[in-house]
Amino acid sequence: MLNKITKQQVHHVAKLANIPIDDSEAEKLATGFRETLETITDLQSVDVSGVEPTHQVTGMENILREDKVDDSRTFTQEQALANAKQTHQGFFVVPRLIKK
Repeated sequence: MLNKITKQQVHHVAKLANIPIDDSEAEKLATGFRETLETITDLQSVDVSGVEPTHQVTGMENILREDKVDDSRTFTQEQALANAKQTHQGFFVVPRLIKK
């Protein structure tokens, strides 16, 4: 059923994803997909009822710092706008990037 991935199915998915592939690539991908699905099928048959779920195996932890503003490293609005080519009512003015 799922392990019967064909070259035509690979071409169809590649077309949907707008990825150009030739027949030899499609055959290699189909073989790879079949092998992946066979591995998944094998893994589904493994008894893991006595195994605790694991989300992290290295024991490493994130080192976080307190999220606070360092006022000595910030500009006032006037300082930030001081070298701007164009401003309007306290804001930067930039050219439009998206056309209507």
